[in-house]
Amino acid sequence: MSSTDVTIYHNPSCGNSRGTLALIREHGIEPLVIEYLKTPPDRQTLLELLKKMKLTPRELMREKEVEKLGLGDSSKWSDDEIVEQMLKHPILMNRPVVVTPLGAVLSRPPENVLKILPPR
Repeated sequence: MSSTDVTIYHNPSCGNSRGTLALIREHGIEPLVIEYLKTPPDRQTLLELLKKMKLTPRELMREKEVEKLGLGDSSKWSDDEIVEQMLKHPILMNRPVVVTPLGAVLSRPPENVLKILPPR
């Protein structure tokens, strides 16, 4: 698996994200690192990531950030509304998300990434 085959949607201030990046690098892979708060995914990319991970938008959403941003009661939001809010406020997207040719995962805990990395 070449480095160009692995992408991590990364937040350097997140311990899980840093741990996941370290595990990828321990496998000898230098991934494409996308700091998603600086370069958020567009709608199509976000929807593709959700599909690859087999997650609903709600499963990818960070509830505590909804509260911090004062966005109201997210329990009533539809999937489309959650996606819209993630596009407006990328911090709502849980991290890190890693994509390889073997699949895509929300790498919480960091060891989840091992499911989609080649064996060492």
